[in-house]
Amino acid sequence: MNHEQVADRVLKYVGRDNLIAAAHCATRLRLVVKDEKKIDQKGLDNDDDVKGTFSINGQYQIIIGPGDVDKVYDFLIQKTGLKTVTPDDLKNLATNGKKSNPIMAFVKLLSDIFVPLIPALVAGGLLMALNNVLTSPNLFGAQSVVQMYPGMKGVAELINLLASAPFTFMPVLIGFSATKRFGGNPYLGAAIGMAMVMPALVNGYDVANVMAAGKMTYWNVFGLKVAQAGYQGQVLPVLAVAWILATIEKWLHKHMPATLDFIFTPLLAVIVTGLLTFIGVGPIMRVVSDGLTNGIVWMYNATGFVGTAIFGTFYSPIVITGLHQSFPAIETQLLTNIAKTGGDFFFPIASMANAAQGAACLAVFFLSKDKKQKGLASSAGLSALLGITEPAIFGVNLKLRYPFICAMVASGIASIFIGIFHVLSSALGAAGIIGFISFPPKYYLPFFISILISIALGFTLTYLYGIKFDKVTTAKPVEKADDDTVAVADELIAAPVSGELIQLKDVNDQVFSAEIMGKGAAIKPTDNNVYAVADGTVTVAYATKHAYGIKTNDGAEVLIHLGIDTVDLKGQYFTSNVKQGDTVKKGDLLGTFDIEKIQAAGYDPTVMIVVTNTMSYGDVDKLNKTDVKSGDDIVALTELASNYSAAANV
Repeated sequence: MNHEQVADRVLKYVGRDNLIAAAHCATRLRLVVKDEKKIDQKGLDNDDDVKGTFSINGQYQIIIGPGDVDKVYDFLIQKTGLKTVTPDDLKNLATNGKKSNPIMAFVKLLSDIFVPLIPALVAGGLLMALNNVLTSPNLFGAQSVVQMYPGMKGVAELINLLASAPFTFMPVLIGFSATKRFGGNPYLGAAIGMAMVMPALVNGYDVANVMAAGKMTYWNVFGLKVAQAGYQGQVLPVLAVAWILATIEKWLHKHMPATLDFIFTPLLAVIVTGLLTFIGVGPIMRVVSDGLTNGIVWMYNATGFVGTAIFGTFYSPIVITGLHQSFPAIETQLLTNIAKTGGDFFFPIASMANAAQGAACLAVFFLSKDKKQKGLASSAGLSALLGITEPAIFGVNLKLRYPFICAMVASGIASIFIGIFHVLSSALGAAGIIGFISFPPKYYLPFFISILISIALGFTLTYLYGIKFDKVTTAKPVEKADDDTVAVADELIAAPVSGELIQLKDVNDQVFSAEIMGKGAAIKPTDNNVYAVADGTVTVAYATKHAYGIKTNDGAEVLIHLGIDTVDLKGQYFTSNVKQGDTVKKGDLLGTFDIEKIQAAGYDPTVMIVVTNTMSYGDVDKLNKTDVKSGDDIVALTELASNYSAAANV
């Protein structure tokens, strides 16, 4: 890579006069620009030295790669005369004077509250699906499994108990998560949630019937009649109560004398919030919540297959905006009131959209003659079929545009059948071809029909369009490698830290999870020491000490990235024992990082291990392990793709 030429091209694409400030981390240029619309996106997409771009939180980020980004950055600063700033300074500059988007801020708020709850909802929902399999007749025979085998009755009842728990006590989960998000004590939030579903109250699902029958019991509170009504199946009332609780608690912490704060702040916060909950806030928000639920169900029933077709067509564009992160809040409301709503119609439509994007991506695999694009399209396409669409959407389909549009059309048509068959899920889960497990058995057949339509149309439309309009991406001529280019041999990469080994796609960073930098693995660390993953040379050792690059003696180029966005810590909580150019042996101590302090500072300490010259290999695979110790082999590099390293200088 000619770093000066890359800097020149970046300035050309971004616009010298359009650039306000620049910083960099271990892999990306982070830019603040005047107008992103003036950026030549096509030029950046077609640049061989640019591995990807995205915009987030006011920053336009250009992925260059470890060992190169700092050199490109130096030339960029030199040519523009901009003042050198840190990523943290850039973050402040990006948001300074800019009004935040209230819609996106609200979406992020809902996402922060409900995303942590999804595992509990998925577990409960899938257990509910298993209970349906055991108790539904006409599935394996005229009778249900429990009727055919009475000994299974107790098992089914236990499964049903476990399945119902997350939904019955949803206010406890939401109270904990929401109060934490609003800045209060989450355990006080859980306590209020428990109060809202106490067995002494009229069950929330029966409140309307009990009220209509005139049998509601009341408390006399300061002369007011307060209904002894529970809030099972409710979402909005708990959100409102959690915000009130957190607000009162924070105010009391600020004004209560230190000697009294520990005892009286929780006491006053809970009693005041409890009174407000049952006297006014709860009943009012119950009406709002019921109205929202009824409105959504009415809209779904009124629009029928036309509505599902429109929603299915535009679901993927909604994913690009990030607005889909608000859907779990609505889906939770639908699922907790499943007796009234029948289930969740968001999930089956999401499954159609994801399957269509995956099929379109696989069509690109068959159309393309470019080895790099074929590799990305195959892995991203299969991932999307299983419900993870970011690599397919951002890495392939959006760049070529027509696969994304063809997938939208396919999803819209498939969603027509979702509407016709009235397919509703009873749980959250993986929105893809394996999503059927989240549905009652009666919906299995229409779900499979619909998803096969989505896959067939997504693939066929993309493939035919690519052939007819000559949209096939062809490989560039292979240039002869430099004489000093070293062939890359098959090898194993070791764990730099001890901890839980996870898939790279599961980390909370879109660059690493989409495998834009390359394939590899990630570790949730339990050890503060960082060791060399193989014999080789240190190619990257930043002053911030949060990332290391090693080129192994066999030719693999490995990036070890300690934590997510930890460049903002400016080296705090990190130490380093090596510098660029040092020779290391496998197991040598590279440095340390304080996991607890990094987490306390609000950063994710997950360690990413990425083979940045992945395309030099036929395959880069995470080994099938869970708990690993530093030095254990975790990534296998096999089936050499060519005789020369295609990314020797990346």
